[in-house]
Amino acid sequence: MTLGRAAGLAVAGLLVLVGGVWWGQGLGWIGGSSMTGDSTWTYVGAVTAGLGVALVIVVVQNARRSKGDGSDLDERYGKR
Repeated sequence: MTLGRAAGLAVAGLLVLVGGVWWGQGLGWIGGSSMTGDSTWTYVGAVTAGLGVALVIVVVQNARRSKGDGSDLDERYGKR
């Protein structure tokens, strides 16, 4: 794993974690702040966590693509 992939996955994990906390506070499940029970944070948290999941997908797809894993057609007819 390269440093770029590790950094991308770390940022993605942080986005999912923070988004989950904000979502939980917006729903009123996590108390102790002014965000508790405010529905705005439910939406902000969901979007933030969704961006984190999207970043994981992008990092994993780029990792597969850079490995050079070809399709059956590449193996059969050669890479061009």
